[in-house]
Amino acid sequence: MTKIESINDFVVRFANVNGSGSASANNLFAKAIFRIGVPVSPKNIFPSNIQGLPTWYEVRVNEQGFLGRRGGVDLTVAVNGQTLHKDYRDLLPGGYFVYDSSKDLPDDFQRDDITIIGIPFTQLCNDEFKNPKLRQILRNIIYVGSLAFLLDLELSVLTESITKQFQKKPKLAEPNIKALELGYDFARDHYPDTCKLSLRPSDRVGNDILMDGNSAIGLGAVYAGATVAGWYPITPSTSVVEAFERYSKKFRVEEDTGRNKVAILQAEDELAAIGIVIGASWNGARAFTATSGPGISLMNEFLGLAYFAEIPVVLIDVQRAGPSTGMPTRTQQSDVLACAYASHGDTKNVLLFPCDPKECFEMSADAFDLAERLQTPIIIMSDLDLGMNDHLSAPLNWDDNRKYDRGKVLSAEDLDNLKEKWGRYLDVDGDGICYRTYPGTHPTKGAYFTRGTSHNEYSAYTEESSIYLAGMERLLVKWDTAKDLVPAPRSKIRDPENKVGVLFYGTTTHATYEAISRFSKKGLKINSLRVRAFPFQKEVIDFINSHETIFVIEQNRDAQLRTLLMTEDGVSPIKLQSILNYDGLPITANFITDKIDNLLAVEEQMGQETKGGKA
Repeated sequence: MTKIESINDFVVRFANVNGSGSASANNLFAKAIFRIGVPVSPKNIFPSNIQGLPTWYEVRVNEQGFLGRRGGVDLTVAVNGQTLHKDYRDLLPGGYFVYDSSKDLPDDFQRDDITIIGIPFTQLCNDEFKNPKLRQILRNIIYVGSLAFLLDLELSVLTESITKQFQKKPKLAEPNIKALELGYDFARDHYPDTCKLSLRPSDRVGNDILMDGNSAIGLGAVYAGATVAGWYPITPSTSVVEAFERYSKKFRVEEDTGRNKVAILQAEDELAAIGIVIGASWNGARAFTATSGPGISLMNEFLGLAYFAEIPVVLIDVQRAGPSTGMPTRTQQSDVLACAYASHGDTKNVLLFPCDPKECFEMSADAFDLAERLQTPIIIMSDLDLGMNDHLSAPLNWDDNRKYDRGKVLSAEDLDNLKEKWGRYLDVDGDGICYRTYPGTHPTKGAYFTRGTSHNEYSAYTEESSIYLAGMERLLVKWDTAKDLVPAPRSKIRDPENKVGVLFYGTTTHATYEAISRFSKKGLKINSLRVRAFPFQKEVIDFINSHETIFVIEQNRDAQLRTLLMTEDGVSPIKLQSILNYDGLPITANFITDKIDNLLAVEEQMGQETKGGKA
């Protein structure tokens, strides 16, 4: 048998039971790798109940920095009897199966292409620790200690982390460190030179940070000047507002009075939550809400109001697997169409697609400027993978000289100096964006009636067809203006002669770049473009037009971004070939590579058949 052998390049999967305290132990392992300077990406795959069902925690280690999911598992730590057979089957040939040998493996475990490593985690724990409440938690720490020896990770990296974690309660650190040592010593005594996977200290992490996207968005909202959050809890978006609250307590408290300078209101439902945001934004505050797919459905009516009455709104959509309740703790990019056209009637909403925590921070800050500049809803399209998992990211930066863009807002002085009659929906600049006022700006001027019904340029109710038509067409002018304001796409032309390109967005990014690198090593240099916003800019369409075949990589069943490209910009469906992953798990580089290989082979076969027919 040939063992998988690698330094700083492998995948470890922990198979646990939800509610067993395993997440903190697994997180300890992932962060230890980060601390020795090796790029790492952990994925927590958990069920939607409180406890009892299977959960997995997958850690990708890659010296080159490819940190999307690769596909395949090199080493499994299997401590959940419910999934033992599955975990055994999923392991790659040449891999390592670490299990709790307090109980024997079933007789049908007969693979001869993997290495079995049995360590009695439960027995070691029960023999050493008498507190039944601690045993379950410390058993997890024991397997982390075992991995430290098997993977050549210095035990001191882990003990230092635990000491720091419990520095205020040092008595809690002692049993955790003892559990680490138990696992390490047992693996050292029984399995020397068994595992050919190894960790070596590196400097590839540099100044990068390890952070989850929801925390980055919450921090971005603080830096953007948000003072109001209206929300209703829903997985996986809840921690966005929790992060906003956490950072506000640090950065948004008056020093002299101790009073909070933010208002965070938990509403009775999602419709009320976005109603709070619309009201606060109309009144001049910077306000936002966070939700997921079911919440988007409930918010549709008010999104239409914000679009038609032209009120700034920032909405964070942390997407999950649908439809309906779907799989609340699984990831997808399945709300794209729902958000782009949210509400009844003809509406178009600006979407932003971050791919890492740095962009979550930046785009959440930019969203408030865009919302006020364009006077319309801005929806940030994150997802569970990006939002709830830690990701390696460049440091977050903020320019202290940055000024908030409040858009076209008239002051009392501006109103006094106007020579023409002011109209709330009067476009005087030709960009489709009108001037607005805050309530109470002037004692006699600048007031208007905000309505969701049809209105003329001066906000008066009307059902005159020509006036309604003019207003709807002006909104399209504003839509064109938005193209110059939203984040530009990122493209890379690796071979100007190659007519094959890939187009992707959000959390498909990391696995796609790895797949592209694999093709480059084989001599096929594929050009790429990452979409970062809707509406689509000219660069997106130019990229598509300059290639014969575009592979559109998405994490949904119905090719939603592809549909937008065809609907909004008339792109030929023949040119756009979909690569779709919608199993609820983050897309893998293996999946993308295999799909492109197969599609290219089909194209080549069809080309040969066409030539043969002509001959």
